[in-house]
Amino acid sequence: MSLRPGDTESIGGYTLVDRLGSGGMGVVYLARSASGRQVAVKVVHAQYALDEEFRARFRQEIAAVRRVSGAFTAPVVDADPDADIPWMATLYVPGRTLAEVVEKDGPLGGQALRTLALGLVEALRDIHQAGVVHRDLKPSNVLLAEDGPRVIDFGISRAADNETLTVTGRLIGTPPFMSPEQFAAPRDVTAASDVFSLGSLLVYAATGNRPFDGASPYLTGYQVMYEQPQLDGVPEPLRGIAERCLDKDAAARPQLTELHGLLLALSDFTAADLPGTERPRPGTSTTVPDAGRRPRRGRRLVIALATTLAVTTLGLTTLHWMSDRAPSPGPYDALSPSPSASTAVSLPTGWQPWRTSLLTAKKGDPLDYGESGCVAGGGSTVYCAGTGFTVTALDAASGKVRWRSGTSPETSRPVGVRDGRVYTYVKPDSTATYITRRLVALDAKTGGRLWEHPVSEDRNAVLFDGGILAMDENATKFVAYDDAGRALWTAPAKSTVGNACTPAVLGGAPYGLCTPADDPAKDDVGLLRLDPADGTSKEITQLPTGAEPLGVSGKLLVFAVPKLADGSFGSGEDQAYTVLEEVDPAGGGVRVLLPAGTRGTPTFVKGVLYFVRPNGTVTAVRASDGKRLWQRGTDIENLSAPVLSAKSDTLYFSNRFGRLLALNVSTGAVRRRTSALRNPGDSAYETVPYVLLVKDALVAVAGDTAFSVRPDRPSLPR
Repeated sequence: MSLRPGDTESIGGYTLVDRLGSGGMGVVYLARSASGRQVAVKVVHAQYALDEEFRARFRQEIAAVRRVSGAFTAPVVDADPDADIPWMATLYVPGRTLAEVVEKDGPLGGQALRTLALGLVEALRDIHQAGVVHRDLKPSNVLLAEDGPRVIDFGISRAADNETLTVTGRLIGTPPFMSPEQFAAPRDVTAASDVFSLGSLLVYAATGNRPFDGASPYLTGYQVMYEQPQLDGVPEPLRGIAERCLDKDAAARPQLTELHGLLLALSDFTAADLPGTERPRPGTSTTVPDAGRRPRRGRRLVIALATTLAVTTLGLTTLHWMSDRAPSPGPYDALSPSPSASTAVSLPTGWQPWRTSLLTAKKGDPLDYGESGCVAGGGSTVYCAGTGFTVTALDAASGKVRWRSGTSPETSRPVGVRDGRVYTYVKPDSTATYITRRLVALDAKTGGRLWEHPVSEDRNAVLFDGGILAMDENATKFVAYDDAGRALWTAPAKSTVGNACTPAVLGGAPYGLCTPADDPAKDDVGLLRLDPADGTSKEITQLPTGAEPLGVSGKLLVFAVPKLADGSFGSGEDQAYTVLEEVDPAGGGVRVLLPAGTRGTPTFVKGVLYFVRPNGTVTAVRASDGKRLWQRGTDIENLSAPVLSAKSDTLYFSNRFGRLLALNVSTGAVRRRTSALRNPGDSAYETVPYVLLVKDALVAVAGDTAFSVRPDRPSLPR
């Protein structure tokens, strides 16, 4: 992954070279020291610098890694948890994670599986001898280096002599690879917990499937605590060893010394050695899907997790058993729609479930970074971003490609569609006579280019009622064009605050947001109202630093104000927000306080803000008074912005791997969820997921794949 615009060039004296990965808590970079030594630098997201509880956890992580010094971990080279933006540098270990290897190449066998098992036992031995329990041993935390596996990410580890930190709002860990005691008594986990996780990890490595894999994290937790693991396809004698590791009784699990001896005594093992046994590919099963693996129950389990409980006092929480026929008072709605709801679904003519690749040969210069998704154009066509082209038009009923236009190795979602025109950007290539990107109008039926104009490289255009608003290539003035590409008017990019401006549209009207060009983090934001008829500019108010335009509530313009670290301007995926600024364009306005702890990426829909956190928590807040309507911890990470079906009062989401989630808009109850899309593409870790409705059909984008399902029967196409 390349560095992105806005990434710093160096930190702590280390020059950043590339992105290795990112998540809700921070970004990991490949970096070099002054002497040329390669290191992996973990940089915490700016918003967490304000969170003393998080700083304490980060210090604990650094201390834990420093205590562990073995051949099967990545040692700390340098760190500064007290910097304005905390960071930690560890030795760079080239290699893919176990999760990546199994996903792309299939399960391990023979010498590779034996080497992994021995290496993990030796890694845990070093970790435990240092007095540390890892607590998050899972496939994505195991790097497969040339000289053996390395265990990484001690972010939730615990040293035996450290006091337990209280972390609110979420159970810490990854349910399929957690131990029973992590659910029941997380304060009291011992080294035996890591042995249980090792057993789950070895089953995954040998088969590509997890031994505990419920329909939700809650059900997976129940399986971990009370049900027997699924070990189909695990070869003997590894199967017997895994069974002992997965004993519910921590005292009955083997010690690491015994495990090491058992593994040393084994020859290479592989599922192919077992007559009639087929090694399944990851994501497949030689048995029926998850719900059919175990005997059907007359009652279903619903686990009600209170989102405000401190994790350190959280067991599995309260278990509610209910009849399948009884209405659910817990966090789930009925999972099956009523017949009347099913017949009311309106779909494009001839619609069938479909999936289509958004990947072609990569050509040209990068245009944007990970801005995936599709826009609807009315009728039965959606217009999507992808890799190797600028825009593709897909039949919303079948997913068939109607046309493609342009070339680009990166994804950039179209600006919008209106009156038979698709608005997007093109980037100059080596043969072009221009040097900046251009705003382009394409014929929605054919993809033919109708007109183009040079625009700013980093200030995006917006559609307003009557035209499209952009910044000129020098970002010195606003320019409005009509649908035919004729210039309607221009307006200077200038306010009393500064002249670094960007276009915005609220309630169909054009606006400008302006900050100082030299340091946008120091001053307020000037809000300009631009007359849609002639571009006359009027500064109507000044907003706090970082204020984000969201929409219109009644006559008021709604802006969310983030809580930023010193010197920070932009917001992150798990940004904290403190207030809403609601501005009357005619003058005046109100300030609405948000509930404490409000964070995530906000989306404004019909008077309600939905804050979506990277960990899957969704919070609904009423814009008029700041009242929290509900909060739901879904545990489906990396969700898209929601789309609302007013017909069914349902919010729909997708995540980066194509999992779909439906929430009751009034209560936040989970109405249904799906499993992940099989093989969404290599860019799934990089691109932002997206979902929209075409009539009542759900169209979503995950990785390099667009797909469509019914909202009432969301069976994913394979």
